[in-house]
Amino acid sequence: MSLVKLSIKGISYSQTQNGAYALILNEVDGERKLPIVIGAFEAQSIAIALEKEIKPPRPLTHDLFKNFAERFDITIKQVIIHKLVDGVFYSSIICERDKIEEIIDARTSDAIALALRFNAPIFTYKNILDKAGIFLKANPQDTDKGSQEIDDILSNPETFGNEEDNSQPSRAYIKNSLQELNELLEQAIQIEDYEKAAKIRDEISRRES
Repeated sequence: MSLVKLSIKGISYSQTQNGAYALILNEVDGERKLPIVIGAFEAQSIAIALEKEIKPPRPLTHDLFKNFAERFDITIKQVIIHKLVDGVFYSSIICERDKIEEIIDARTSDAIALALRFNAPIFTYKNILDKAGIFLKANPQDTDKGSQEIDDILSNPETFGNEEDNSQPSRAYIKNSLQELNELLEQAIQIEDYEKAAKIRDEISRRES
């Protein structure tokens, strides 16, 4: 299978779906885009890596990983989005230490956040791009149309692809009001369903951030 190099076009925030972000990847030698729905924390980490001038006062998780890796002479050679199953992207980080390569499984947003920090290239396979790649029809001046297409992506992550992370399940509560979410949270705690409570709490946190 042939690899296709990708670049990062940017991150879009939904105007209608609270807490939903789409990471848009460009086909370097083509017109297609690969949109991936990601969580708020991951979006922030990628955005900070893209804005070279922004330096958080303390290391973020991905910055800490980079510092740790550099201390032990580990480099990231490339990131490959290697699989798309049931709307979920799977990625691998190709690392090297003492001229020995290792392949590490990772969430796509984490892999890309690290690739940016190591200036490592990002690839996917042609069959994945054939399956999930899209053409954004909007012109740069047509921001309303472009926003609508991004909202369509964010409203249908199972159609356009997302990543397997802890933020995804809480989207089951996206149609509930904040008051309803707080009531559901209280009920979940009372019956000691802490997994459900965590998902509801994540949705509340995204709306209040």
